[in-house]
Amino acid sequence: MSLVTYELDDHVATITLNRPEARNAINGELRRDLNAAWERFRDDEDAWVGILTANGDVFCAGGDLKDGEGSVGTFGGTFWEKPTINSFESGMELFKPTIAAVNGPCIGYGLTGVLFCDFVIASTTATFAFPEVSIGVPTIVGAIRLPERVRWADAMELLLTGKPITAERAKEVGLVWRLVEPDDLQAQARSWARTLTEAAPLAQRATKEVAWRTANMGWIESVRFGETMRKVAGATEDVSEGIRAWQEKRKPRWRGR
Repeated sequence: MSLVTYELDDHVATITLNRPEARNAINGELRRDLNAAWERFRDDEDAWVGILTANGDVFCAGGDLKDGEGSVGTFGGTFWEKPTINSFESGMELFKPTIAAVNGPCIGYGLTGVLFCDFVIASTTATFAFPEVSIGVPTIVGAIRLPERVRWADAMELLLTGKPITAERAKEVGLVWRLVEPDDLQAQARSWARTLTEAAPLAQRATKEVAWRTANMGWIESVRFGETMRKVAGATEDVSEGIRAWQEKRKPRWRGR
C-alpha cells in the first residue's frame, strides 16, 4: 500500500497522506513518497491545481519519532544539496495553485506541509500545532513560513509555546482561509479547485511566481521581473485563446500551452 496516493481528475491532482493507522505520522517512506507526489504534480502538464489532504481522523501527527528519517530526515551530501532544498518542506519551487484540506490534528511536519499551500481549507475539528519546543528542539521551516502567513505575535504563539490552536483560532489569525463542516471538507476543496481551473493555468503560474519572487526584490527589479514574465506568458497559445474567447463571447478552452 502506498503511503501517499496521487489521483488526477479534470486537471485537479489530489495528494493524500495514507498512513491512518499511524495517524499519518511522517516516516522515511512517507517523506519520500510525498516528495515524489509533489514532484509528479509539478511536472505533470495536465495537472493544474493540487489538493493536499489525508485519510483518517488525523491530518498528520508530525514526524514519526520512532523513525529518525521521518522526524528529521537523512540526506546524502551536504545540507545544501539535493534533496534538502528541493523537497516540498524546504525549498521546492512550485507555482501551480495548491490547496490544503485539513481534517483533525495537523501537527509539526504536517503543518509545515500545509504552509506550502496557497489556500488552507479546514474542518471545524482541525487543530494546528508546532510542538517541537515542548520536546526540546526548534522548529525550522515552519518558523520561516508561518510569519509570512500570519502576524508575528500569532506566529510566535504557535512556535514558542508548542500548544495547539483550534480551527476557529487558526481562521481568526489568518492561517486558515476557509472553515467548513467535516462532511463538507472534500467537496469544498474540490469546488474551489474547479474554480481555479477556470483561469488560464500558465498565467496563474506566472502571477504566483511574480508574487513569490518579488517579495525579496526591490521595486524596480520587481517590475522588471514582472514585465519579463508578462512577455513570456504573452507568447503562449492560451493568450491567443483568451482574446479569441473574449471576442466570441464564450468561455476559453485553456490548454496550458
